[in-house]
Amino acid sequence: MEDKKVLHFVPSEAQSTGTSKNGYLFQEMELRDGEKEDCGKDSPDIAKDPINDNEIQIIGSDPEFPGFGLLNTTRKYVKPMNFQEEVRAHKDLDSFLAQAGILLDEKAVTLDEVLRRMLNHVVEDGHGSRDADEVITSLFTDAGGKECNVHLLTETIQGVAATTTGIHYQQCWLCILCNVRSLQRRHVCIARLERPQNWGVNCCEARFVILILAPPRTKSTKTAIELGRTFGTMFSDIFFRQKLLEATTQEEFKQELVFQRHQLSVVTEKLAKEEVEDSDPRRGKALQFKDFFRFGKGVYDDLRRRLPLYPSDFTDGMSGKDRCLLKYTTTAIFLYIAILLPAIAFGSLNDESTRGEIDVQKTIVGQCIGGVIYSLFAGSPLVIPLTTAPLAIFISVIRGICDDYKLDFEAFYACIGLWSSLFLILGGLFNVSLFMKLFKRSTEEVIALFISIAFVGDAVKGTVKIFQHFDHGPTLATTNSTLVLEQIKDILEQMKNQTGNLLEHHNETWSVTGHSKHASVFLPETLVMTTRERPVLCVLLMLGTLWLGYALYLIKRSPYLNGRVREVVSDCALPISVLVFSFIGSYLFLDIQLPVFNVHDGPIFNFPPFNKLSAMNTLSAVGLGFLLALLIFIDQNIVISLTHVPEHKLLKGTAFHWDLMLTGFINILMSCLGLPWMHAAFPHSSLHARQLAKVEQHVENGHVYSTIVSVKETRLTSLVANILIGLSVFMLPIPLQWIPKPVLYGLFLYIAATSLDGNQMVDRMALLLKEQTSYPPTHYIRRVPQRKVHYFTALQMIQLIVLCAFGMYPLPYMKMVFPLMMILLVPVRTSLLPRAIDAKYLDIMDAQHQ
Repeated sequence: MEDKKVLHFVPSEAQSTGTSKNGYLFQEMELRDGEKEDCGKDSPDIAKDPINDNEIQIIGSDPEFPGFGLLNTTRKYVKPMNFQEEVRAHKDLDSFLAQAGILLDEKAVTLDEVLRRMLNHVVEDGHGSRDADEVITSLFTDAGGKECNVHLLTETIQGVAATTTGIHYQQCWLCILCNVRSLQRRHVCIARLERPQNWGVNCCEARFVILILAPPRTKSTKTAIELGRTFGTMFSDIFFRQKLLEATTQEEFKQELVFQRHQLSVVTEKLAKEEVEDSDPRRGKALQFKDFFRFGKGVYDDLRRRLPLYPSDFTDGMSGKDRCLLKYTTTAIFLYIAILLPAIAFGSLNDESTRGEIDVQKTIVGQCIGGVIYSLFAGSPLVIPLTTAPLAIFISVIRGICDDYKLDFEAFYACIGLWSSLFLILGGLFNVSLFMKLFKRSTEEVIALFISIAFVGDAVKGTVKIFQHFDHGPTLATTNSTLVLEQIKDILEQMKNQTGNLLEHHNETWSVTGHSKHASVFLPETLVMTTRERPVLCVLLMLGTLWLGYALYLIKRSPYLNGRVREVVSDCALPISVLVFSFIGSYLFLDIQLPVFNVHDGPIFNFPPFNKLSAMNTLSAVGLGFLLALLIFIDQNIVISLTHVPEHKLLKGTAFHWDLMLTGFINILMSCLGLPWMHAAFPHSSLHARQLAKVEQHVENGHVYSTIVSVKETRLTSLVANILIGLSVFMLPIPLQWIPKPVLYGLFLYIAATSLDGNQMVDRMALLLKEQTSYPPTHYIRRVPQRKVHYFTALQMIQLIVLCAFGMYPLPYMKMVFPLMMILLVPVRTSLLPRAIDAKYLDIMDAQHQ
């Protein structure tokens, strides 16, 4: 269900729907002059909100409660201005631009202060009434009588959206109307506040105030309400408000107003939207069997739609008013750390499982080559390709098969990779990505949560290995027993030469009790090795990396520092945390030897000796290649889908078919060079989109929500990050070996923690631990019975447990069928779950909106 956006003017129960030409659906209500509807709001607590539109009459006064009155409230929906058909909209804006009253970065805090500054600005320009106090008095309801101290705005227009969760106010702007008898003409003043201000329940994040003054007797198309419709319609666009926040001068502010008028005046073309829906496997018409026989149609449509936008992938945000060089820099640094450290971790895992055939150096080089190719040619540039934990497990299984059947690993590995790439290329050409129509949001979130749990599992398993290796009592530092005995004999000889009842020495103790003599010998530190401090330090480094990184990541929601600094610190949270705890582990605890990854000398590229494989060996690789292609296909498409969710507001569209085929080409190169395979990675891709996003926050029923305004869809950040990763090869072994393995595990925990944001399944799991009064007002809470919500969450948790059982079971061959288990989640959602829960409730809980 789409939101119905309206302009809220002084809500009514009667509703009718209308559609404006600018693409929004609105609720409207025609009211005759003087027609009103009581809303029964007579609670004294309501009087504390200075933003509601009200008309007040003092019916009587209770001596026990001085200043008590009855508040008569009238609210109605005002139809937004149609800039394509209504001439008055353009005249209103031209009149304002000719004598613009604009206040930028107003420092006033209270609403009264802001309004007084705006009135003074109008008076100073010689356009308004000299009696500012009279105007201020008429703006608020306490002008109704001396006994009334209810300080509320008399008449306002505010943007609201009618969604499945109720009425949602646009809380960052407010249009205030007032009829002033002494005025001869209309006046408009716009103030942009330096910081968001909390002015009541429905205006918790005010950034813009629009003050409209008009004479009471004027033409019907020139009233204060008509002028409020013009500016209210313009300010209801979240993208427009973001551009106004970025304007530095009044001229830029005016230019944005003119550009917004042009945007609202242009007739919206639906052709482009229909093309996007046809080429996006998740949208458009239902899946048909014949669609799979349209050879190359999906790839052709992807390229035809995406190629015209290719130059903008490099130029957006590089110049002009929307320049985002600082945002690009911090995002590239974040990606560099977020990609490099997992590459080191999975490279170390491959090094252990393949006994050096694929090591850290090869993983870094492969990441650079594949990442640069994907950044330059992919249809979804925000998606980040990586070698992942499932691929590392798959490689270890192949190594085991080669050992069991005496096969050459390099040749067999390349053969499986080539078969897999062939299946991926054919999948792109035969439009197999259309199967994404069958994947619902709940299925994608189960898989996404499994990936997050897999990151936590890798961190826990690595830490357990460190404890198993180092957490034991003191042991001899050498296996040379002769050397140990000689040193003990020397110590005993020294003890015999000592006199006295009790002597203490640096390396020995002598005690005499009765007639018997007991000697306790302390061996020198050169012979004894204690390592219990290592696992303890490793745990502290791992948890410290998680704590500092996540704390800095959340600083953007705190009141500390200013907005720009908070944004930069939050974007650089992961690099800061990694550098700090690498310094602590490698320098401050220099005397404690921490586990690090190995670096081997040898050639980076190894062309596989296919002549060592027989024909049967080559054919036997087909099955493994198909399972690998299935794994890459599912992960690749789900990651692209999770990156291009509607909440991210990405405008350039997807390219599922072309990206799948490109991944096949990249893995052909990886297979022939002996480098690890790769595919789109979660949650790096989603985090990349969030790093490049501009966000607007609003408060609803005590819950703070962040709305993404726009995302810069650029190739530069991932391209620069992957080039830097290639240069990191020259940092092996020093200084990259200064990053201890526990810090890598802390990185895994950080990635898992930050990936939980926006996962609806996680939010519903949290409801099981909350009391009902603290439930957020989400659409499924309002429209689905609570028992059904918890039942659906429990069924999702069962699916997650089954996935974890197959994906993390220690038996290697069981992990080979893991891709099939992910495919089985589709019929579970489409066929089994509707038998347990009504289909209408399932569709609501799978809805994309919040």
